[in-house]
Amino acid sequence: MAHPSSGDAPERRESAPAPVFGVTATALVDGTGRITGWSQGMEQLLGHRAADVVGRSVDAVLADAQDRARGTVGGAGSPGEADAAWLRALVESGCVRKAGAEGHWSCVLRARHGEGRSVPVAIEATPMAGPGGGTQWLLSAVGLSVSEAAATDGSSLLRTLMERSPVALAVWDTDLNCIWVNATAAEVGGMPSRRVGRPLNEAAALGFDLSAIAPVMKRVLRDGKPVIDLEVRRSRSDGEESALSASVFRLDGADGTPQGLCTVGIDVSDSLARQRLALLNKAGTRVGTTLDTMATAQELADIAIPALADFATVDLADWFPIGEVPRERPGGAAHGDRPAFRRGGMASIHKGVPEAVFSPGEVVYQPASSPMVKPLLTGESYFEPRLDTAHHWLTEDPVRAEMIRRTGMHSVMYVPLKARGAILGVAVFARTENPVPFTRDDLLLAEELATRAALSLDNARRYSRERSAALALQRDLLPRRLSGGAGLEVASRYLPTDKHEGVGGDWYDVISLSRDRVALVVGDVVGHGINAAAAMGRLRTAVHTLAALDLPPDLLLAHLDQVALTLSDEAVDGDRFGIPSLAATCVYAVYDPATRVCTLARAGHPPPAIVTPQGRTSFPEVPTGGPVGWGLATYESVDVKLAEGSTVALFTDGLIESRKDDIDTGLARLATALRHDTDTLDACCAHVIRTMLRSATPEDDVSLLLARTRAPGAEPVRSRGRRRS
Repeated sequence: MAHPSSGDAPERRESAPAPVFGVTATALVDGTGRITGWSQGMEQLLGHRAADVVGRSVDAVLADAQDRARGTVGGAGSPGEADAAWLRALVESGCVRKAGAEGHWSCVLRARHGEGRSVPVAIEATPMAGPGGGTQWLLSAVGLSVSEAAATDGSSLLRTLMERSPVALAVWDTDLNCIWVNATAAEVGGMPSRRVGRPLNEAAALGFDLSAIAPVMKRVLRDGKPVIDLEVRRSRSDGEESALSASVFRLDGADGTPQGLCTVGIDVSDSLARQRLALLNKAGTRVGTTLDTMATAQELADIAIPALADFATVDLADWFPIGEVPRERPGGAAHGDRPAFRRGGMASIHKGVPEAVFSPGEVVYQPASSPMVKPLLTGESYFEPRLDTAHHWLTEDPVRAEMIRRTGMHSVMYVPLKARGAILGVAVFARTENPVPFTRDDLLLAEELATRAALSLDNARRYSRERSAALALQRDLLPRRLSGGAGLEVASRYLPTDKHEGVGGDWYDVISLSRDRVALVVGDVVGHGINAAAAMGRLRTAVHTLAALDLPPDLLLAHLDQVALTLSDEAVDGDRFGIPSLAATCVYAVYDPATRVCTLARAGHPPPAIVTPQGRTSFPEVPTGGPVGWGLATYESVDVKLAEGSTVALFTDGLIESRKDDIDTGLARLATALRHDTDTLDACCAHVIRTMLRSATPEDDVSLLLARTRAPGAEPVRSRGRRRS
């Protein structure tokens, strides 16, 4: 007996056990389809002796040419012909592969018995390694009883499958008349047997939305392409809504002509509820991740696609603040009586969002009669399950009318964005490719999504207002013009952060002293927001007052520490057991152009950097005291001799610290950035900011003050304080 091949022929694959009885009969067949071996089991089963069949063609012995084989080939389905010629072709080497099988095949057929009668048998064939490296086949045949053969008959199996199937099955003719339904369809599909023979609009009239399924059935009948998992809604008599996942495929005759359709439906009402719950859970984690209004609007649009809609926009009311400065609600619309929105976000199942007429950030004008205006005025959603393209408002907006026609938009929901008594805008959800109109359940889901997003938008609005106020205060308190006198050229930058609570309390200053000396100051108030900006203004004023007393840097910081502590104690909301309300870090330097000596002291602040005219950067070892406002620290001053053309850099920790880099790494990067050769000190300032910040939005406020020494008697240069880079 030959052994199974490990080369050309695939390994035998296990198949499901067939309902067989008796002893298994075997035979060997070569690659040409000739019988080369015949067992006694075969002789008992089919009544042919080995001497009579060896050397003959297998199809002449086994099968009746008028019968059809039934079964599967390699588990992949019959390739077409299933008579004796097909059996012989399968046995021939290579034909199995063409049929899509993996080597092993099995089928049920009626073999020709030696007495002339037909015998139902189940046959399996396995490729074997034959003599000379060729391929031969091992046939295993098992006789079937009459009842088992009947059970294997396709009509009997099909009848059992269709009648007892847990899914709803229905068969339709080419005119979409119902010609058969199974028990499940009669029970849950709304098509009892008395409706057999009726057209679609009568057979499925029990609450189904036929506008979704009818066009699909006609299209499948026309082009033969099946449709899988089409959602069909049904309104039940108890007021609840159920949903079916329907699949539609065409039934073709032997000559390929369409004979009708088969629909398969599965009740997915529970699944639909789970999907909606999952979408709401996802919205809770993906909408409102930032305090940025545009980002939040875009997140709402994104979350709705494609789970709820094919296209979504989020348009904010014209008075809603976008950016740093809130806009007042205009007394009159810019385009006559046309209400204005601003596009906050949009998303589509189509690349490039072809449904959009406006882009994010653009002003969106609507006719006064537009359905989008109604939610803004009434606070109630406006729902068009079937979009009325003949509505008069579209005649006033031909651009949108053309977009609706071109994209096939057919169902729309307009949902207000309401939070804490204010209407912030309108979200629009539309369907184009999905043929199923929106339902009331879809509207409830959209309103829940809009409510969650509106709360985040309102938080962003409140944050934007506070941040705008803090920015305005910060700008008013920072110096508008900087002058280093005859001895220094100065330049500066200030960048607020969008993180935390917004603007912080960073400040910088250049103060003229007696005998042409100049004081350089950079500080950072602990905390963020408008309170930190106000505290910064108080401390900056205190530094000016103390500098006028001509105090050395160490003594000035000691007095500033006491002043800050006193002001913190007087604050009504001061925290006596936590951080003082006016706690801050600070570096104070005094430069004397006559001696070219810079005297430095710092209070919990990063050390200044000094760049020589040759481009060498160093950080002098200036003893650090504690932040001012605690009343506990002592401070020391250090004198540093500066050559003509040297640059002193004072900065806050936002420039050198980040989540990815520690302070030492940041100082090393700053040293490299300061060595860059630039034409002006202002250009050097811009280069340092560009190099040090990894994004346009710093993680903390950033202040940078550069001062370059010049020769005595040189013409002084005045510089405007630069607050934004």
